[in-house]
Amino acid sequence: MRTRTATAALVGLATVTLLGCDPGTTAPQQTDTPPPTAAASHTTPAEQDDKPVERKKVPDFVGMGLQSAQDKAQAEGFYVLKSHDSAGRGRMQALDRNWKVCSQNHAPGKTVPVDTALDFGAVKLEETCPSTDQQEPAPAGKSMPDFVGKSVKAARGALDSSTSLTVKDAARDRMVLMESNWKVCTQDPKAGAALNGQPVEFTAVKFDESCP
Repeated sequence: MRTRTATAALVGLATVTLLGCDPGTTAPQQTDTPPPTAAASHTTPAEQDDKPVERKKVPDFVGMGLQSAQDKAQAEGFYVLKSHDSAGRGRMQALDRNWKVCSQNHAPGKTVPVDTALDFGAVKLEETCPSTDQQEPAPAGKSMPDFVGKSVKAARGALDSSTSLTVKDAARDRMVLMESNWKVCTQDPKAGAALNGQPVEFTAVKFDESCP
């Protein structure tokens, strides 16, 4: 009896094994239809490029505080905003509320795309706007530019970065710390002299002072 029971169990196991190995049994088939791609439901880059950019009239910003001008520009839809020192001294507009707009690169009323860069020329609130924007000195080439009256910072920026530069107070024995607040009184080499890597020397005073 025990032998027949074991035999029956072996026969049953063999049957299950044969069914599991049946070559006629197939795995679930996958569909041949590919899943939808992201491109099918979104605008293509080419179609996005064809979309026209909105155009608006440029407001009049001259005379406004720099921060107020920037806020107004953004409210009108212009978000590419720049600013520079109208005095040509190379100063950064770190605190926009301390500066006022003297000029703008696009005339008021001109219609331009809203992604056009608006560049504001500005000076400090206590300063007078120049009649025209003062340009920083062009990069020095093979000859020494005329830096007299220019800010020490702008003059340094125009020289090659490897230039050895000495700056001395022309009026007293002060340290020349914030170079954008100092103007060049004398220079050595003189304007027009050949530049061949020699050291450069400036004397300078603060902008509200007169050169001796």
